[in-house]
Amino acid sequence: MDRQNSDDIMRFLDGMASSDDVLFGFLDEGNQSPEDFSDSVNLNAGGDDGDEDDNNNNSEENKAFWQEQEQLLQGTLYRTSSIETKIRQATKEALKQVKSKGLNCVCRRPVDGGCRSCLRGEISRHLRDVAGYDSVISKSKWRSCQDIPAGEHEFIEIVDRSGSKKGEMRVVIELSFRAEFEIAKGSEEYKRLVSRLPEVYVGKTERLRSLIKILCIAGKKCLRDKKMHMAPWRKHKYMQAKWLGTCDRSSSLEAAVSEAMEPENWVPVAKPRVSMLNYDGLLGSFSAGPATVTVV
Repeated sequence: MDRQNSDDIMRFLDGMASSDDVLFGFLDEGNQSPEDFSDSVNLNAGGDDGDEDDNNNNSEENKAFWQEQEQLLQGTLYRTSSIETKIRQATKEALKQVKSKGLNCVCRRPVDGGCRSCLRGEISRHLRDVAGYDSVISKSKWRSCQDIPAGEHEFIEIVDRSGSKKGEMRVVIELSFRAEFEIAKGSEEYKRLVSRLPEVYVGKTERLRSLIKILCIAGKKCLRDKKMHMAPWRKHKYMQAKWLGTCDRSSSLEAAVSEAMEPENWVPVAKPRVSMLNYDGLLGSFSAGPATVTVV
C-alpha cells in the first residue's frame, strides 16, 4: 500500500502545492487559546453512528451547517501547543533534508526514488537522532466487526514527556492527512472543508480525535445529501482505528530491517487503495527554495 510506479508519481506531482505553509495548513499561524473561538456547536451533536433526523433540504440550514463545521475545524486546528509547534518545525526540517539528500528505498523490492514507507522511516529517524524526540513508526491493526472491515495503518508517533505535570503526550505525524478524508464525488461544501486541512498533520491525539469527528459528521451529511452509500472505510469507527486504536511501536531502523528481511517466498497481499499518495508530492513542495513559516 506504500509502493507506487512512476505514472502514479507523475500524476500526483501535477497537483501538488508549492509552499510548506500549504503543506502544514494554518496550524502554525498562531497559538490562540480555545476561548478565542465559539463553542456554540457541540461535537457530540449529530454523531456519525447514531440515529439522525431526516435530512432537511432547507438551503439556509444547510449553509449554516457547513459554516459551523468550518468554524469548528478552524478552531480545533488553531488550538496548538508549544510542543506541537516545535515538532512541526522539526518535521519540516526533516522533509527538507530528505529532499536535498534524496531517499534510497531499502525494501526487498526497492522503488526508484524511494517509497512512502521508507520516507516515514527516514523522517522518524531524523526526529529521533537529530531532533532528539522519542519518535517511532506506529502500526495500528484492527479486526473486522459488524460495522467496519479489518485493516491496518502506519504513521509516525512521538511520545513527549517534557511536561511532568501533564504526563505523557502523544503527537501523531501523518504525512498524507488531507487525502485520508477526500471523497472524489463529494459536494463542493465538503471539498472546501477538506481543503482547509493540512497535507501533513502534526498534533496531539486529542486534537486528532476532534478533527476525525468533525470530518466524519461532514462526510456522512455530504454522502446522504447526494444519496450515496457511505463506504465502511469512511465511517467514524474506521477512521478512529487508524490513529487512535491499539498500535505496535517500532523504531524506523527496526521497521526498515523488517521490510528488508522478508522471506524469499513473500507475496504481497492485495489491499484496496483509498488514496493515491507519494512522498515526492510532499518533498516537491520544498524544491522552490527555503521554507517559509507564517507566525502571527
